Amino acid sequence: MSASGGGYDAVLVVSFGGPEGPDDVEPFLDNVLRGRPVPPERRAAVAAHYHHFGGRSPINGHNRALVSALRSELAARGPDLPIYWGNRNWHPFLADAVGQMAADGVRRALAFVTSAYASYSGCHQYLDDIARARASVGPLAPEIDKLRVFYNHPGFVEANVDALRAAAALAAPAAPAGASGASGALGAPAVRVAFTAHSIPVAMATTSEYQRQLNETARLVMERFDPAGLVPWSVVFQSRSGPLSVPWLEPDILDHLRALAASGEEPVIVAPIGFVADHMEVVYDLDLEAAQLASDLGLTMARAATAGVHPAFVTMIRQLVEERMDPAVPKLALGTDGPYHDVCRADCCPAPARPAPPAGR
Repeated sequence: MSASGGGYDAVLVVSFGGPEGPDDVEPFLDNVLRGRPVPPERRAAVAAHYHHFGGRSPINGHNRALVSALRSELAARGPDLPIYWGNRNWHPFLADAVGQMAADGVRRALAFVTSAYASYSGCHQYLDDIARARASVGPLAPEIDKLRVFYNHPGFVEANVDALRAAAALAAPAAPAGASGASGALGAPAVRVAFTAHSIPVAMATTSEYQRQLNETARLVMERFDPAGLVPWSVVFQSRSGPLSVPWLEPDILDHLRALAASGEEPVIVAPIGFVADHMEVVYDLDLEAAQLASDLGLTMARAATAGVHPAFVTMIRQLVEERMDPAVPKLALGTDGPYHDVCRADCCPAPARPAPPAGR
């Protein structure tokens, strides 16, 4: 894929995909789990998560809304490029989207991947997906350059700060008048925050910047949510799906809630900053399992929204496109990391030695 700027004539939104009805669940899981040693009982449990919600994942609906919002943003503020959408695991498939781009005469496109962090499954694997899709289309397939990861972009941070403030107003409605989460004034709401992200095998985490970037996003969000630094917060993990013999990132959100309840600390805001939109893991593992556990424990819990189609997040995507098309456009980033590189190194986020079976999204 080309590393140069300018000359792009389309934007491609690339995501995970999800079933949209009961008959989709099993073939969707065939795609997700192909070639992975997943025990039958684990597969059945993941399928049950989808069937609990009528066999429908929320992710495709969120992506439709994102494509629509981005189309309006680009039409109003430019660059006015056509937008395509392709998924890794379900319709519309990435190869079909790339085929349509070729048929429409697209020669060079920028890919926005709906993952904010650098890891194998959230970054490098999508590069492999794009390469396979282009190969399947053949010589007329457009060049496709992936936009940089955006964990520290002001638009992503702002969307999560606003979500945290809204959740704080629900979790601690009786917070002092000076609570920053409830009113925007000085002080802090009487809450604590648990940022969550999808757990990955420790072996995968050690070969990527995933965990460090998650902590940096959480720090940047809290710096703006609670400038005085009075609100305690943690980064925890959810949706582990591997065998117990393989270490994964911890602590798990459910264990974290149990510890908070045992120490008498409440209320808690659970903020899934590891996701840019509601996946099945968010609605099942947090809205159902974590919420039920919190209720059983007598722990007040509010769940913060994901970035979704927050205006700052949609504007961020436009800014990522603009900066890649025009080297004179500033690359925005908060903190000391600076903007992430445009082109990944060949050894960036390598595949795990043994395939890690992900939970369905």
